[in-house]
Order: sequence, then C-alpha cells, then structure tokens
Amino acid sequence: MHRMLYRMVHRMMRVCAGLAVFAAAPLLAQSRPVVLITGSTDGLGRELAYRMAATGAHVIVHGRNKERGNAVVDSIRKTGKGSAAFFSADFSSLAQVRAFADTILKRYPRLDILVNNAGIWTPEGPRQVSADGYEMTFAVNYLAGYLLTKLLEPRLIASAPSRIVNVASISQSPIDFTDVNQERGYNGGRAYGMSKLAQVMFTIDLAKELEGKRVTVVAVHPASQMDTHLVRATGRMPRSTVDEGADAVMNVITGKNITNGGFYAGLTPGRAYPQAYDAGAREQLRLISEKLTK
Repeated sequence: MHRMLYRMVHRMMRVCAGLAVFAAAPLLAQSRPVVLITGSTDGLGRELAYRMAATGAHVIVHGRNKERGNAVVDSIRKTGKGSAAFFSADFSSLAQVRAFADTILKRYPRLDILVNNAGIWTPEGPRQVSADGYEMTFAVNYLAGYLLTKLLEPRLIASAPSRIVNVASISQSPIDFTDVNQERGYNGGRAYGMSKLAQVMFTIDLAKELEGKRVTVVAVHPASQMDTHLVRATGRMPRSTVDEGADAVMNVITGKNITNGGFYAGLTPGRAYPQAYDAGAREQLRLISEKLTK
C-alpha cells in the first residue's frame, strides 16, 4: 500500500498511543484515518472497504441493507486490521442524506477520505422518481453525493490533507438543463450518463472552489460493467472484475501526483465528455443542484 497512506496511519496512531481500541466510533475516529465509502455493502464499495481497512483505517460503511452492512463490519473486525462501523441511509431521499451527514458529523471529529460510490443503473426500466420527486438515477447517483459532499465539506477541510473521490463512468451523456428530470422522453441509459457527467462537472468545480485548502477532488471511471449485482441484475455479461475497479479507485485514493479536479479512466488520466469543460454548463449545473437540494 502506498507509503503516503501508511505515514498518515502511523502518525495518527502515535498521537493517540495508549488509547484502548473500542467499537465506539468517536474514539476510533481520533486514532485512525477515517474513510467514508457510500454504497459499500456490496460490489466495488465493499471491496474498497476491505482494502482501506487493511491499511489500518477506520471505515464508515454505508448502505440500505443493515444485514449486509453489519456483515461487512464483522468481516473487517475479524481480520484484526483497521475498524469499521455501519450506518444506514436511503440516498433516494435527500432528508435521509441530511440525517446521515448529521450523524457522521456528530460522531466523527475528523474525516480524511470521502468516496461517493453509491449509485443505481436501470437502463431498461421505466422512469422512477425519488422521495423528493426527482428522476431517480439523477437523484441517487448525483444529487445525493452532491448534497452529502457539501454537508461534509467543512469537516474534510478541517481534516486536510484529505480527498474526495467521485466514482463516475466513461458512459456520459450531455445534460439538458431544461429537463434534468427527463420528463420528456425518458431513457434509462441516458439518465445514467447524465448523472455520471454531472459527477465529473461537480468534481472540476469543487476542486477549483477548494484550491489551496489541501483537499484533492477527483473523479474516476473504475472499470466497465464489473462483475457486480448491479450489472448482473440488468442481464448483461460482466466485462471486468471488481478487483480491476478497486485498483483504479485505490489509485486515486492513495496515489501520488493525482490531478486535482481530474477525471481518471481506470489507472490513467482520461477525458470526459466535452460539456464537462464548459464553465457555463458547470455554472448551470451548480445553480440547478443548489435549487434541487435546497
């Protein structure tokens, strides 16, 4: 594992040497680097949780299913490396995103890494709406992560050097700002592509906003159609492994010389859809995001 992360781990553990290690989250938050990985009860997120715990970090496991979440925590505890705690929240509800962020802020005095990994993919299904009345894919894949990041931003700044990683995709579609909820001619694949492009656009703007605050913000396409429940549920054949995807995300979490505001395709810098580099388009997205998340 990368030397930078090891130095971070050992520095924090020396500061808190002599403290007993309990399951209580606030104490662990002071003695280990704290990593929040959304959507970490299955697939890519679960593998990232295991890998980060193996470095000695404390992992905040998130998902909707408590049984799966607690199973991830138990597996981490049994290894004797790192630590973990599970918190449930349904990201199709912005109220639950807010409650989740509030819980994290109350329990953890620091937050070193935020990985926005939670997402859905329903290319063949009918249009669905979130608890707030927004198109479901845009709401879960983008708006939830946008709101969570903004709510946790002060804690990430206070914990710097820190990182924010948005798990995006090379499957990107241009955003129609007159119809982000796709009320006219819904298409599941296009909805997914719009949500993923929005993540990249947010990454670029947030990196500029946090410049000089020692917070690195990066978006990454981990791998195409990994062998996960999300992909298998669509009836499609996997084209890559979870390990491949985890390698790519771990690279931007722990690697040196990672481009702030960059988009990575696997292990190398990539190029997003052209709209991502349009400052005017990013401003439109910011205004819509602020409005929809209130």
